[in-house]
Amino acid sequence: MLGTVAFAISGIRLAAAKRFDWFGAYVVGLVTAIGGGTLRDVLLNAPVFWMQTWSYLGVTGISLLAVIIFRRALVGGMRTLFIFDAIGLALFVVVGIEKTLIYGYPVWVAIVMGIITGSFGGVIRDILINEEPLFFHKEIYATACLAGGIVYWLLMYTGQLTVVPQIGCATTVIGLRCLAARYHWSLPILKVDPAALPENTDS
Repeated sequence: MLGTVAFAISGIRLAAAKRFDWFGAYVVGLVTAIGGGTLRDVLLNAPVFWMQTWSYLGVTGISLLAVIIFRRALVGGMRTLFIFDAIGLALFVVVGIEKTLIYGYPVWVAIVMGIITGSFGGVIRDILINEEPLFFHKEIYATACLAGGIVYWLLMYTGQLTVVPQIGCATTVIGLRCLAARYHWSLPILKVDPAALPENTDS
């Protein structure tokens, strides 16, 4: 639920910046919160989580109400968006990993599903508001999810209590996102010489 609130607010906040109406902002917040988990459950052949209870729809509505009431604090500035997006990303990576392990898949599949759970709601959000998805930017995003998943894996195999891999994974994701933003870390850009590309020809 914490992840749902964080991602819903990040989506609603962006929708508000794009001057969406309340319903449009709610839809953007909802798909941000449930998009990655929905894709995960479909791939795992599991019951889609938000279709089992109305609480996810209700929590998104509460998040919309919070943005409406506290719009000055929640809508202004990119730092607010970054904080909520980083928290939602970290928590959803943990949820994705654990649910996949419950269904009996190996850890490497769980890490992939953690990345999907954390990232793909944001991909759908950015497409809906006509922005280039953050997932495909050069900055550290999906890579932070991968690092968090690896930390979860390592801590799990050391025999730690369940809460230790959870905290380690979430801390790694949030920490990498913050450090990358602070020190402008990024992955190399795939560069192609335009002259090497084939010319477009009409058929």
